[in-house]
Amino acid sequence: MQKKPLILLTNDDGIESPGLHALAEAVAELGDLLIVAPHTQQSGAGHSYPPVRDHTIHTHTLSLNGTAVTAYSAAVSPAQAVVLAALVLAPRPVDLCLSGINFGENLGAAVTTSGTVGAALEAVNFGIPALAVSLETPQEYHHTRDGQEIDFSAAAGFARQFARQVLRHGLPQGVDMLKIDIPAPATPQTPWRATRLSRQRYYYPVRRAKTADNGGLIGYEARIDHATLEPDSDIHAVHVDRIVSVTPMTNDLTARIDPQLVAEFLSKNGESYPSQIPAARSRA
Repeated sequence: MQKKPLILLTNDDGIESPGLHALAEAVAELGDLLIVAPHTQQSGAGHSYPPVRDHTIHTHTLSLNGTAVTAYSAAVSPAQAVVLAALVLAPRPVDLCLSGINFGENLGAAVTTSGTVGAALEAVNFGIPALAVSLETPQEYHHTRDGQEIDFSAAAGFARQFARQVLRHGLPQGVDMLKIDIPAPATPQTPWRATRLSRQRYYYPVRRAKTADNGGLIGYEARIDHATLEPDSDIHAVHVDRIVSVTPMTNDLTARIDPQLVAEFLSKNGESYPSQIPAARSRA
C-alpha cells in the first residue's frame, strides 16, 4: 500500500502556538504529520544555530479534529527544529515542510530575520520543498504563544490549498519555497497574487525606553514608503491591495549578474589584483 506523504510542521512561535495547531488541523487530511517545533517562543531567530545546551526532546499530545496526535519540541531554534525532525524524528524522508502559521506578516527585504522563513530555508537545505505561512496580526501578538482570539481559519485554508498543490505537482523549476502572507481581513474568497520580495525593509529597528514589559532598548515598527513601493511586491499585495501574497523564493542568494561583469568592475582603473581564476564549467 502506498504511504501517505510525510508533512513536517514547525514554526517559530513555539509548540503551544494556536497558529501551529490551526495549520496542523488544516493539512491533517493531506498526509502523515510530523510536528516538531521550538519549545518556547523564537520569533526573530531567523536561520540561526545557537548552541544547544538542553538536548531533551519533549513529547506532546495535540488534539487535531478530535484525534490525538503526537508532537515534539526541544530547546532549539526554528531551523534546528527542522534538523531535529529530518535527522532524528522522521521515520522516512519528508515530502513537504510547512512553517507557521506565524503571528505577524513577514514581508520585504529583511525576511531572513524571520524564524518562520528560517525554518523553511533549512528544510530547503535538506531538499524538502517548503511553505512559510504568516498572518498579519497586531504587533502585541508577535511574541506571544497565546492569541486564542486570533482567527487563523482563512490563513489555514490558503496553506492547505497551496500545500495540496505542491504535494501533487511540486514547485516550479528554480523555486525552493513559497512565502505566503495573509492580510488580517482575508476570507476564503480573498484573491491571491504571485509577488516578489520588496526591496523595502518593512520592519525597522527603533530605539525605545526600557520598561519592565519590553526588556530592552531596541524595538521595531512597520514602515512603508508608498512613493517607492513596488506594485508587484509582497508589501503592496498585503498592505495596499489587501490580498494574499505568494512569493517564490530560493536559498540561492547569488546576485543575478554575470560573474565576469563583477570581475571587470573590480579590475577597473588599473588597480592590481591577483589573477582571476576562471569559473569552473559545468560538465555536460
